[in-house]
Amino acid sequence: MNRIPRGVALTLTAWLLIGCEDPQSYQTQNMGVILGENTAQSEDAPFTKVVSGIDIAFPSDHQAHPNFRHEWWYLTANLTDENGRPLGVQWTQFRFAAAPQESESSTNKGTWRSQQIYMAHSAVTTKNKHYADEKWSREHAEFADVEASPFRVYLDDWQWMSATDDLFPATLNVNSAQFGYSLKLTSSAPYQKQGQQGYSVKSADGQVASYYYSQPFINISGKVTIDGQTHQVSGKGWIDREWSSQFLLDSQQGWDWFALRLSDTTSLVVFQLRNSIAGEANYTHAKLMQENGSGTTIGQQDIRLVAIKQTAIDGRDYPTEWRLTIPTQQIDLTVSALNPDARMPLSVPYWEGPVEIQGSHSGTGYMELTGY
Repeated sequence: MNRIPRGVALTLTAWLLIGCEDPQSYQTQNMGVILGENTAQSEDAPFTKVVSGIDIAFPSDHQAHPNFRHEWWYLTANLTDENGRPLGVQWTQFRFAAAPQESESSTNKGTWRSQQIYMAHSAVTTKNKHYADEKWSREHAEFADVEASPFRVYLDDWQWMSATDDLFPATLNVNSAQFGYSLKLTSSAPYQKQGQQGYSVKSADGQVASYYYSQPFINISGKVTIDGQTHQVSGKGWIDREWSSQFLLDSQQGWDWFALRLSDTTSLVVFQLRNSIAGEANYTHAKLMQENGSGTTIGQQDIRLVAIKQTAIDGRDYPTEWRLTIPTQQIDLTVSALNPDARMPLSVPYWEGPVEIQGSHSGTGYMELTGY
């Protein structure tokens, strides 16, 4: 999904313009005032455009793409502790460019001159608790960056560290005031390119697109600490990689994204971008993915996604239970939040947490809801 909405993007840009003060001290709704009347024009800056027919290559495309406006590395994990209790872990590192990348010779990662900014989100969710945290930094070799050999993406002590140039095998370490985790991640499955060989359309008219690939078959073990108590955990993970130079259309209100594990060898990604214009349909996408690397893209006319239960949090209603049917694939599911109160109270709030699925298949997954 195109996970940097306009509010986040404007916040990041304003932070770069006004210096390295705490961005949370500035209200997102005031970013237009801070940036003035040139906000809309900034989207026309000469960033690299997303076009079809470009081959995604590994391991090089695990790296940052500074000539594009934004990108992210996004992991979700469905785990169980030593007592069999379910919990979810989420980690995302975003990169955002305030201006197109300068020539390589003029880039100095040992200073604060970079136009790149990194933001990281993390969370832990159980049936009864949900903790989330956020960090920010300009690109700087000492504090926030992406390294190639071995692969590493980091912001302070929140770090994904691989043993190779590939994403795996790796460790992921996050420490926060109320929670933390140290996880080992392995995978031998082929990467899954979303859309048309990685060219992922995000609107019915094709005006918005990104480069997008996934690894939905990750084995995870390690430990999670919540409120000072450490638990041994194991389970399955899913990472999404996406980069683009476009934000969503003004007519697109937000999105609903689902990463669902139908069995040990079959995963399903489903997302819809909600259109705010009355009478215009949402844009929906789904893909069935097999551990052997094969996959089936499902036409949006075959996808039925209906919210059946709402949860009120801080004055907003989030759809935390859904009915998902794909008749052509004999899929009929109820998707329910493990913890309906899993709102991310960060600079730009959204809902994100683990889910359980029942119906034609049973399993676990993750859900993200924005724009509510």
